[in-house]
Amino acid sequence: MTVTFIGRPGFAKDIAAHGLTLSDYGGWTAAIAPDEVDYRCEPDALAEAEVIALCTKSGATADAARQIAAHGGAGTTVISLQNGISNVDVLERELGDRFRVLRGMVSYNVAYLGDGRFHKGVAGELWAEDRPETRNLSGSIGASPASLKLSSDMLGVAWGKLLINLNNAVNALSGRTLIEQLSERDYRRVVAASMREGLGLLDRAGIKPAKVGPIPPHLLPAVIGSPDWLFNNLFLKLQKIDAKARSSMADDLAAGRRTEVDYLNGELVRLAGDLGADAPVNRKVVELIREAEGGAAPLPPADLRREVLGR
Repeated sequence: MTVTFIGRPGFAKDIAAHGLTLSDYGGWTAAIAPDEVDYRCEPDALAEAEVIALCTKSGATADAARQIAAHGGAGTTVISLQNGISNVDVLERELGDRFRVLRGMVSYNVAYLGDGRFHKGVAGELWAEDRPETRNLSGSIGASPASLKLSSDMLGVAWGKLLINLNNAVNALSGRTLIEQLSERDYRRVVAASMREGLGLLDRAGIKPAKVGPIPPHLLPAVIGSPDWLFNNLFLKLQKIDAKARSSMADDLAAGRRTEVDYLNGELVRLAGDLGADAPVNRKVVELIREAEGGAAPLPPADLRREVLGR
C-alpha cells in the first residue's frame, strides 16, 4: 500500500530535513527517512488516490472538499477522520455522487513535537464505517499502532467520541496538560455537566451514542465527576495519557488558530436549537473559548466551575 501525504508547507520542510518520526505513550517509535516519505503540498496527487483520509480541521472541510472535487477521481472513497458530526454532511453536499463519503474517527490525541516528530499521547484506535473498501484497507494496515477498527454504527461512534471530546474545551481553557487538568475535580465537574447535558439532548433526539473507550456513555458524567481519590487512582490510570499530552484545542489556542469548538460543544448547542431546547452549559463553554481565542487568560479550576455552572 502506497501512502501519499498532502499538507502544509511547514510540515513538508520539516520532514524533508528530518524525515518522519512516529511515537506513542507506550514507548513505541518508528523513523522513516526523508526520501521514503511522499509528502506534497499541492492537491494534484489526489488524482492518484483510491482512498482519501481527510484530517483537516473542521472549519476547512468545505475548502478541502472543493479541492477533492477538482482533483480527485470519480468513485474515490473519502473518509472523514475529523472531530464533530457535521463534516460528513458538508462533504456529501460539496462532493455529490461522484465520491463515496464515509465517516471515520480518530479516538486519540496526536501532538506535533517539531522536526517531523508526531506523538500519540493517549490510548485509542482509528475507526471507519464497515464497508468493502474499508475492510480491504483494514486488512492492508493489519495489526499495528495504526490498525483500523470498523463499525456499522459510525454515527453512534461519532457521538460517543464527541461526548469524550467535550473535555477538549475545558483542557484548552485550563492552560494545563491533560493529566494536570483531569486531576482537578472542578475542571472535571464542568466536563461532567457538559456530558450530562449532551446525553439529555441525545436521548431527546433519539440518538444512541456508542461506547468509545472503557466507559459506557451513560456512566461518563458520574465517572468524570467522581471524587479525586477515586478518579485519580482508578479511572485516570485506565486512560493511559502521556504526561505531556494536551488537547488539539489547546494546541490551536497556543498557536493563535481558531478552534473547533463549534464542531464539538457547538454541535450540542445546534442540536438543542433543532429540538427547541437550550444547552446553557455547552453554550457557555463555547463563549469562553471565543474569549480565549481573543486572548483571555486560562481559568483556574474554581473560576471555570463558577463561570460555567454558576456555583
